[in-house]
Amino acid sequence: MDDTPRARPGALDAILADAAALGFAMSCEERTGSLLATLAASKPGGRFLELGTGVGAGAAWLLHGMTEDTSLTSVEADPAVQAVAAKHLAHDHRATFTTTNAWLTAYTGPPISLAYVDCRPGKIHRLADLIALLERGGLYIADDLLPQPTWPDDHQSRVDAFLAHLPEHPNLLYTPLRWASGLLIGTRV
Repeated sequence: MDDTPRARPGALDAILADAAALGFAMSCEERTGSLLATLAASKPGGRFLELGTGVGAGAAWLLHGMTEDTSLTSVEADPAVQAVAAKHLAHDHRATFTTTNAWLTAYTGPPISLAYVDCRPGKIHRLADLIALLERGGLYIADDLLPQPTWPDDHQSRVDAFLAHLPEHPNLLYTPLRWASGLLIGTRV
């Protein structure tokens, strides 16, 4: 079976070119992106959250699968890398880009239909806070759970702790996948 994505977001090549020019090497892996687009398509009219915009590769994949009545809030702490995402994707009325470290603390809106987590908040720490924001049946997707060349030396212990503490969250039914960059797909029950 060839698991290479057949359809790619139109803006993806330009986003990845800008990422390379910046020296940013932590973009969403393409198989993960294809899965994100597929899962996004399963939640028409939903409210989506991406924690860890980076340069916008994951956001591009999510937007690729989203219906016109779906919204995406993409959150990043680093304004320089998120500027690449905004440059290529901010014209899309479904996307809002927010630069903050405190989104999980400040959010008081309606429940989230799908959360893609590509940073520490919502995965390595504050997982319970994010699960509480998901609607019943809301999807939780975390990536980069297999060792990556871009990881700092102490990151494996963080991932190990994240995986070890997952059973402490009985309201998250989940499946870890040893595929792509290492994924966890869950749903709030």
